[in-house]
Amino acid sequence: MSHPSRRFVVSALLTLSTVAASVLMAARPRPLVASTLGFAEFACPSNPALMCVMDGLHNPRGIAFGPEGALYVAEAGCGASTSDCQVNAPLSSCIQLLFDGTLVTQCLGLTGSISRLWNGIQERVATGLPSVAARNGSNATGPTDVSLLGVGNLYATIGLRYDPTARSQFPPLGPLLAQLIHVPASAIFASSDHTPFRAFSTEWLVADLGTFEAAGNPDEGDLDSNPYGLLSVPDGWIVADAGGNSLLKIDRQGNTSLLAFFQSRGTNPPRPAFPPPSLSPVTDAVPTAVVIGPDGAYYVSELTGVPFVDGTANVYRIVPGDPPRLFLVDDAFLTGFKMIIDMAFDDDGNLYVLEHATGAVQQTGLGVLIRVTPDKNQPDIAAQYRNGTRTTVLSGLARPMSVAVGPDGAVYISRGLAAIGGEVIRFQP
Repeated sequence: MSHPSRRFVVSALLTLSTVAASVLMAARPRPLVASTLGFAEFACPSNPALMCVMDGLHNPRGIAFGPEGALYVAEAGCGASTSDCQVNAPLSSCIQLLFDGTLVTQCLGLTGSISRLWNGIQERVATGLPSVAARNGSNATGPTDVSLLGVGNLYATIGLRYDPTARSQFPPLGPLLAQLIHVPASAIFASSDHTPFRAFSTEWLVADLGTFEAAGNPDEGDLDSNPYGLLSVPDGWIVADAGGNSLLKIDRQGNTSLLAFFQSRGTNPPRPAFPPPSLSPVTDAVPTAVVIGPDGAYYVSELTGVPFVDGTANVYRIVPGDPPRLFLVDDAFLTGFKMIIDMAFDDDGNLYVLEHATGAVQQTGLGVLIRVTPDKNQPDIAAQYRNGTRTTVLSGLARPMSVAVGPDGAVYISRGLAAIGGEVIRFQP
């Protein structure tokens, strides 16, 4: 298991403690009226036609249910924005980073968090996590997903979206990015008046996934790491690294190994974009989510890159124990989607696929949720889903980020790429 220097990281945390203070204040619980699962539904502030159970989130990302029935949300934070993410970050907290030949301003802070909705109370149970965002706190990188295996056994991924060998350009947060972390039960179940127990500690670090990408670079493209989708399994964790285009296994000792990697711009052959004639013939396609299917296999979703051609995003099936290999477009388990940001199976085997946006190319339309109902009369699982029924069960979703099926059978969707106003929608299919 690899960790950054404790002395260096502790110094970083002290340096940024002032920025984090405003988010710690926001960790105070917000009471809700109890209903099913203790959740109260209310008209979503962003769209009153939809019903929400959580709001006021800072760049919400992955969501997951714990065995106790609580709903957890990874919040990527708002960089160094202050006053509960409502005031632009001070320029002193910002740096210039080169993205595709263009200098972009990014601001660094400890505003990432994990929120929980349980027994009618929405509150932050982990605070002070690293966050990188624009000055206004939008489009943040920080906590990207959450996963639980047992009560109080919470893990999260921290993203990067950059070359992991260049983390020194993110002073002093760099060593905290591209990580798998463990949020201890002492934080999750701390009473709301003991918020110091919920503040991020370097003892939470489990595995440095950026170092694995830097050492191996499975897709042989530009070095890039962005740990995104997360799945807890009995002997460790499975992570979809959207930057490294890889599926990783981390064991209980923090050792990282490769399970699969996926066709993208840097692979041989490169990932075809299937675009109109005037656009680039190749694209970056990245794995975003990993879930366990009814057959025990891992299913990995794909978000295809620019020009985001409709019908070209796939779902791949990886069998545990198979040797790692490159998955090409022709190896896809399911095809015909666009910009899949997350997916989830329900207890009946229906697969819910969340598309971040729609439209023939680019991101001209709002997101949708598609249900794939398998035809169980078919002879094998591939035929069942390929010949299944696809139904758009929810449309008009502005910047949807994650989907989960609750123990009540309802579908929950997080949405929002802004510093404030993130929500979790509840929908009964």
